Amino acid sequence: MTFPTLPELLELNEGENCEFKQAAHAYEFDRLAQYLCALSNNGGGFVAFGVTNNRPRQTTGSAAFPQPEDTRRALIEKLKINVDFRLHNDGGKRVLVFAAAPRPVGMFTLHNNTPWTRRGDSLVAMTTDEQHRIFMESGHDFSAETCAKAVFEDLDLEAVENFRKRWAMKSGAQGVAALSPRQLLLDCEALAPGGVTYAALILFGRREALGRLLGNCEVVFEYRSSEASGPAAHRVEFRQGFFAFFDRLWELVNLRNDRQHYQDGPFVFDVPTFDERIVREAVLNAVSHRNYQLAGSVFVRQYATRLLVESPGGFPHGITPENILNRQSPRNRRLADILLRAGLIERSGQGMNLMFERSIRQSKALPSFHGSDAWQVNLTLDGVMQDPKLLVFLNKLGDEALATFGMDDFLCLDAIRRGEKINPETNPNIEKLLELGAIERAGHKKFMLGRKFYAFTNSKGKYTRLRGLDRETNKQLLLKHIRDNADTGSTYQEFEQVLPSFSRNQIQWIIKKLKKQGLIFNVGQKRGNKWYPTI
Repeated sequence: MTFPTLPELLELNEGENCEFKQAAHAYEFDRLAQYLCALSNNGGGFVAFGVTNNRPRQTTGSAAFPQPEDTRRALIEKLKINVDFRLHNDGGKRVLVFAAAPRPVGMFTLHNNTPWTRRGDSLVAMTTDEQHRIFMESGHDFSAETCAKAVFEDLDLEAVENFRKRWAMKSGAQGVAALSPRQLLLDCEALAPGGVTYAALILFGRREALGRLLGNCEVVFEYRSSEASGPAAHRVEFRQGFFAFFDRLWELVNLRNDRQHYQDGPFVFDVPTFDERIVREAVLNAVSHRNYQLAGSVFVRQYATRLLVESPGGFPHGITPENILNRQSPRNRRLADILLRAGLIERSGQGMNLMFERSIRQSKALPSFHGSDAWQVNLTLDGVMQDPKLLVFLNKLGDEALATFGMDDFLCLDAIRRGEKINPETNPNIEKLLELGAIERAGHKKFMLGRKFYAFTNSKGKYTRLRGLDRETNKQLLLKHIRDNADTGSTYQEFEQVLPSFSRNQIQWIIKKLKKQGLIFNVGQKRGNKWYPTI
């Protein structure tokens, strides 16, 4: 554990990770243990004795726990976590600091059989929901557990045969076709020596069995023709094994799947509002990663131009919307392994990448997790093409060039298309896109789609206008500012406000050009330097 210096300690905020006590003479051991328990459950922290609570904090000295080594050993024995201490001598005033290590992943720290935590300045016992959330961090695989009341007859053999066909096609193994249904499920570990796993119920369970044994294992499809509240125009509830309805669910989405059109020269092409691969991956993610120990169903809500997939349970431990493309943390590993055998998922973590890549290639908004929280993941798919010319551009680049694109390349290209600033120092994909001519530099940390884009999309005039404006307009903006402020003069600080995306060197280059053309002159030096118009 890293301890702060005494000056750093005095500047820390008291709250979930730090506590200050004067304790001039003594302090109760159990109360200290209770505070360290709460700090551990909130990520670790410090209890400092001999310091005032209010700012500006002062050291007052404390005689509490005269043998901190013995206290440390007693705390470790009681709390079952690592505890350490530091002693400071501030002008003869003794300051004692105890530090509690963070709780282990998937476990909470206990004091007298109670998991304490902090709510602001208060010590409170953890709620049942908080304890459950911590327990689920450990990667406990609910889908691999056996259901004590389930029997083989609770499984739908038609769903099992659907899985068999997919497994045989994926593996190419002829022996799969000859296995009995029971042996097939034993080989894929849907059945365990102890009985029927929850993965088997989720993937192959009969409707009546799921209603009796796992009632929340349900996928609900709704079609809504508008955003208005009220009953859905079409609703279907699938409380049956996943392999029994997966294809039917896509058929319902595709039933109202409009086509959007874009033109490339004399040819007109169409793109479905809802891409089959993206929709299937969204549903697969919801079914394989949802928390089956929470009440609630998976909902697939279809609107005219967007699809919303809601699944109970927040993101798996360590996964956020920001890192979801780069990290893997399967919540139901046994379930995912069986889906992998069937060829429904390629390998862990790739489904989300595929969704993002295909969305970009179809010029649609990126999948969004807006509205997700600790209890539910919301995935929104926007089906509207935003820039049809991008599809023409990507098609003209060719499959050979696109085959070299990784997920980061597509994300970088999409960000530039949307006008975002890109830092070339932290984004190695820039150089590759520049070499391909997919993008061009347009200023400091600013890029634009390349000449190829405008050539392929019959927009050469627009390219010339944008490039011309990019150079000449910026020069005219600075000149106009200098002329508008002829009485007081203009400074570099003002120029940076006029052109916030330009570096100081780029602004100096424009100023030199204006001065060389005899349009401006300067008075003063360095900080006092001001520019005036000659006309």
